[in-house]
Amino acid sequence: MKWNVYAESESFSEKVEPLLYEHEDEYSLFLGILNHIKQGRYEDYFLALAEEGDEVLAACLMTPPHPLQLIDFQSEFEIETELVKLLLSTGVEVNGVVGDRETASRFALAWTAETGQKVHLLMDQGLYRADAVTTGLEKSPGTWRVANKKDAPLLEEWCLLFETETGIKVSSAAEAARKIDAFIEGKEVYVWEVDGEVVSCMKRSRPSKHGITVSFVFTPQKHRRKGYARTLVAEVTEELLLEFDFAMLYTDLKNPTSNKIYREIGYEQIANPVHLQFEE
Repeated sequence: MKWNVYAESESFSEKVEPLLYEHEDEYSLFLGILNHIKQGRYEDYFLALAEEGDEVLAACLMTPPHPLQLIDFQSEFEIETELVKLLLSTGVEVNGVVGDRETASRFALAWTAETGQKVHLLMDQGLYRADAVTTGLEKSPGTWRVANKKDAPLLEEWCLLFETETGIKVSSAAEAARKIDAFIEGKEVYVWEVDGEVVSCMKRSRPSKHGITVSFVFTPQKHRRKGYARTLVAEVTEELLLEFDFAMLYTDLKNPTSNKIYREIGYEQIANPVHLQFEE
């Protein structure tokens, strides 16, 4: 078994995508980021496969400063140990790992043993899938629409609040502005509007062959507990399912309210990935 680093995303994809698409829903995050790399949306990235002959045993990718994403198709500790050796020998900086609980834990154990760093659970996540939206849901007042440039200042503010609340590394104001500008340009953000006031938002992201991911679901404090986010996600999910076979979303399992809301909409948990963070 040997870890091989790939400079070209196309050759990397050619080898790993058949395995990823066997479980397209479970590997939707990995597939989505890989597609973004192929589209040129990331200048800096790291791609590697653990291979034995023609067989792919594991795959990883990273788009700094985001954490390493790791999929171990064989569940062998040697794979994570050898990956740690490769990363350290090539000087690749890793601030955390995202993956299923067992794989991420094996990597974290190997990484901390070599580096002396500490690890903590940043997010215990629920990965949810919806194939249809529950009928008869009570609807909040208002309507949804695709966000436009006039919404940018508000969405930039919400982006920073969302990152703070979820524990994600907080962007600068300039970085948030660039993100929101790109999201609006790509018609990826939806808002819920009541009497001319935007009260909630969500985003579509990382499309794959058959699926789409829902993210950036946010309602500011003053508009919470009115059902706006639930109605927005339900109605836009229904719209997305006209184009895709299924929709995915990630939740923080420590937030019982959001998990309850998504189950009411029709999302069902299919996996329990974790985000482990490393620090000195």
